[in-house]
Amino acid sequence: MTKAYESIRQGLSEAILFAQGEKTGAVVHLVEVPEVDVAAIRASTGLSQAQFARSIGVAKGTLLNWEHGRRRPSGPAQVLLAMLAKKPSLVGELLR
Repeated sequence: MTKAYESIRQGLSEAILFAQGEKTGAVVHLVEVPEVDVAAIRASTGLSQAQFARSIGVAKGTLLNWEHGRRRPSGPAQVLLAMLAKKPSLVGELLR
């Protein structure tokens, strides 16, 4: 068996044990992403809903659902929005 195979096998074994509540020595990183006020973040950028949605790569309908509280952003979208909350000019700076 190759080194790569053994490394993957060991990682999977540790993941299973960890999921079962066992101590494995695995390093676990917990990242807390704050809740975001999407409407306030968009307003701080000065962009329209359509412009803002385009700038972060989501459909306008998705943005509307976030702004009206029908849905909540998750994963990478939530992280991006949390970053924009701290620095509203970020998208414009990066996409110029």
